Amino acid sequence: MSTSAISRRYAKALVELGSEQKMMETYGEELVQVSSVLAAEDMLRLILESPSFPREKKAAILGDIMGALKLSDGMVKFLGLLLEKDRLKYLSQIEGNFRGLADELSGTLRANITSAAQLAEGQVSAIGSGLEKQTGKTVKLTVEIDPSLIGGLQAQIGGRVFDGTIRTQLKRIEDTLQKG
Repeated sequence: MSTSAISRRYAKALVELGSEQKMMETYGEELVQVSSVLAAEDMLRLILESPSFPREKKAAILGDIMGALKLSDGMVKFLGLLLEKDRLKYLSQIEGNFRGLADELSGTLRANITSAAQLAEGQVSAIGSGLEKQTGKTVKLTVEIDPSLIGGLQAQIGGRVFDGTIRTQLKRIEDTLQKG
């Protein structure tokens, strides 16, 4: 079975469980916490993913992490299952799939806005409400700054990119002039 199929299957199961228990938001936040801890600590991640390291010791280490993060019972059981089935190595993909499935279920769309300069709060909310009107879904915006854009905005929504930056417009003019 492919990595993406495995991670999708576990993410779907966690989404269904979260939906039944009305813990979707909590599970999402906890997945991000655990995933970020493992991403930040390479040795810890390698130990937990190692097939040669004893499972009892992995369980003790994971138990300490779960205790320190004060995770919910459902997430503790889920991570225990991942450890038992040797699927902890897929945690970051499970997190991504979980977020996508949870957003789809709740009617939420994530958008990434890149701007050449800092946007005012009013501009961000206007962009968000415009996108909500256009898509008919709740939009969660992430705003990034990239001075190399010169001016304008670039929006990435669900795999589609809308580029209204001055850099891109100058590139189009350059291409047109070169073609004659």
